[in-house]
Amino acid sequence: MIVEETGLPGCLLVTPKRFGDERGFFSECWSKRTYASFGIDVEFVQDNHSLSAQKGTVRGLHFQSPPHEQAKLVRCGRGRIFDVAVDVRRGSPTYGKWTGAELSFDNGKQLFVPAGFLHGFQTLEDNSEIIYKCSDFYAPECDGAVRWDSCGIDWPLSSPDPILSEKDAAAQVFADFETPFVI
Repeated sequence: MIVEETGLPGCLLVTPKRFGDERGFFSECWSKRTYASFGIDVEFVQDNHSLSAQKGTVRGLHFQSPPHEQAKLVRCGRGRIFDVAVDVRRGSPTYGKWTGAELSFDNGKQLFVPAGFLHGFQTLEDNSEIIYKCSDFYAPECDGAVRWDSCGIDWPLSSPDPILSEKDAAAQVFADFETPFVI
């Protein structure tokens, strides 16, 4: 497994090894023991799977506030996405900073997003599927969002108008966001 630092404490880019032959490949995407050996000692309780039909769809920037904050391990099961995380932990030396990486079926990369980060992605191909593990169950009363274009993220958009949900289009801007996360 290749583990890369992103510049944001605790946020890691992980590339599991693939073992292939003429039939295809096998890859171990998650092992509690292996991940704990490089600092990700999280109990995941829920897996989510989403499909974005059109290239240029942006989902996020989402968070779930305490007491149901979520760490996530994100991968792309089909297609390609640009996945991002923004540190919103008050007291963090990287507060407000972001990292992004291309995740695709072909490259097999995964982004570990710790609790206390905003998370979102942009699809780079039609019919992109995103699969991610969460460290807490979905709690609608703790669900929140920050506007995708208010954190200074360098999105690889080919059009200035991405495809957004109503919720994401109406989300608060980062300048107005009062973080519930503290280091």
